[in-house]
Amino acid sequence: MRPIISYPVILTGDVAGTAAFYQRHFSFEPLFTSDWYIHLRSTENRRVNLAIVDGDHETVAPAGRGRASGIILNFEVRDVDAEYEKAVAAGLPILWPLCDEEFGQRHFVTADPNGVMIDIIKPIPQSAEFAARYAQAEAQ
Repeated sequence: MRPIISYPVILTGDVAGTAAFYQRHFSFEPLFTSDWYIHLRSTENRRVNLAIVDGDHETVAPAGRGRASGIILNFEVRDVDAEYEKAVAAGLPILWPLCDEEFGQRHFVTADPNGVMIDIIKPIPQSAEFAARYAQAEAQ
């Protein structure tokens, strides 16, 4: 398989409300809108797409119908501190406070109205321990 594009699709009971959340807080714009499906694209980077679908719609395979679970959306940004301040000011839930991780991320975690976790990340230098793991993997 050679994918042309890939994007996550969030299953929800509130298609319009979920799309509005991503438009308001994460600078997405609609490319296609219907009552059961909305395709969004980032206004900051045209290659970043996200779709919202009614989890009970007939086009969703029966085995997968319902609501989103078990997913984290990662958004890498240039200024995670500014994004954190915006999230706090907007009253978004903060599931993991802004912090630096030894594996090379400064990040925080919030969530959308469906409970989908959103990890906002800025890469930072790794600790020596984690950097060594990359060196070991490259040597193999």
